[in-house]
Amino acid sequence: MVDVGKWPIFTLLSPQETASIRKACVFGASANEAIYVTDNDEVFVFGLNYSNCLGTGDNQSTLVPKKLEALCGKKIKSLSYGSGPHVLLSTEDGVVYAWGHNGYSQLGNGTTNQGIAPVQVCTNLLIKQVVEVACGSHHSMALAADGEVFAWGYNNCGQVGSGSTANQPTPRKVTSCLHTKRVVSIACGQTSSMAVLDSGEVYGWGYNGNGQLGLGNNGNQLTPVRVAALQSVCVNQIVCGYAHTLALTDEGLLYAWGANTYGQLGTGSKNNLLSPTPIMVEKERVVEIAACHSTHTSAAKTQGGHVYMWGQCRGQSVVLPHLTHFSCTDDVFACFATPAVSWRLLSVEHEDFLTVADSLKKEFDSPETADLRFRIDGKYIHVHKAVLKIRCEHFRSMFQSYWNEDMKEVIEIDQFSYPVYRAFLQYLYTDTVDLPPEDAIGLLDLATSYCENRLKRLCQHIIKRGITVENAFSLFSAAVRYDAEDLEEFCFKFCINHLTEVTQTTAFWQMDGPLLKEFIAKASKCGAFKN
Repeated sequence: MVDVGKWPIFTLLSPQETASIRKACVFGASANEAIYVTDNDEVFVFGLNYSNCLGTGDNQSTLVPKKLEALCGKKIKSLSYGSGPHVLLSTEDGVVYAWGHNGYSQLGNGTTNQGIAPVQVCTNLLIKQVVEVACGSHHSMALAADGEVFAWGYNNCGQVGSGSTANQPTPRKVTSCLHTKRVVSIACGQTSSMAVLDSGEVYGWGYNGNGQLGLGNNGNQLTPVRVAALQSVCVNQIVCGYAHTLALTDEGLLYAWGANTYGQLGTGSKNNLLSPTPIMVEKERVVEIAACHSTHTSAAKTQGGHVYMWGQCRGQSVVLPHLTHFSCTDDVFACFATPAVSWRLLSVEHEDFLTVADSLKKEFDSPETADLRFRIDGKYIHVHKAVLKIRCEHFRSMFQSYWNEDMKEVIEIDQFSYPVYRAFLQYLYTDTVDLPPEDAIGLLDLATSYCENRLKRLCQHIIKRGITVENAFSLFSAAVRYDAEDLEEFCFKFCINHLTEVTQTTAFWQMDGPLLKEFIAKASKCGAFKN
């Protein structure tokens, strides 16, 4: 599930505003502009507003989201942005809107005047149903439902595919060898263009100085040329970075070519490649690839849900695919890319969708679905026998021993306090613990008794994080009592480093005699009492 909160710019929003987001895109030279669609299909923008790229009708930056009335209710399907910057989007009805920088006619309205608000792109697209849009730095493309491709804007390297290097002020159909073919996907590098046909063939045109067209040479192409090196495979997804390209086949094979200054090709070196080269060949089947022309970062997701990244990573070069802890490729760009832009229009799932983990968390202490209760200090906690058996060896042994036919519905617990036992049961449902360090001592005792080693480590972490002068000796005493050697050493060192203060606390003088003697002896041995 995409979490827009991982993009720094969305921290400007309130929790209520963030919760309403269903689609979003982050763009800009410093990832400082954003557009989002809410659950009631309203469209908002906020950020720097460089070159009027927010489309608000003025040139004012805003930290407070502003509504784009012209786009509300339009049901945005595809969105892309150029680094000019300009923004291009298509709706589910196939209508295209554009705004922002227009110095090279990349808005497709026949002028070079900046677009201060979203305006429909009409010329040659009015009767077309556009299903996908793509932007290079200063050029634009649109893919129609019938497989025709239109391009316009800056054309110094032939990226519009018109056969010349003259800028194209309005959308023009890309013909040449694509004239009778059906295109199903498009992508743009900074000054290059790529297309995938329904047959799985790949074509490229525009700038090729780094080999990003995959043609085996460095020559620019003014019209589409087939990538011959891929003729033996069927490509179903293609993406472009700043000057490199990735392609994914129907068999889950990943190919890379083009610029490699930051290792963005994932080959283990920084050498450019003029032709497609397979990478991640020893990994499991790849199901999604990701890149965008604003960055030198690449990402891929495998069939098993593993997400890899390589290329530029916060100023560093990662030359081989690196396994991340993320669950989607979008997170790679939120956390690692420079700038932290989104590589596609983000789709946020509705709140009524719950993962297995979310469902378990939701059902903890739920009387409606529980089949077992614990009673501690006169209070009840509702749980599920199956969950306890799956998650905890203590309960699994207990249930198998003598709870077959005649299981109790209520279990009395008197060895531990209610907050401690509730935190333990909740941990079995959530894998997390939220307790103050003083209560974590009791949970540490429980974890030791139930042989829950991971929980024991979590408790020690909570205690370390919450140690103070006032509670240091109490925590040290508990660590000794529960044989938590690492925690004991940590508390001891804390006490030594704050010896004057902690020896004046009540807890120090209330410590058990033998333990106090042991502490003093150990402290003396390391020279703590030499003065």
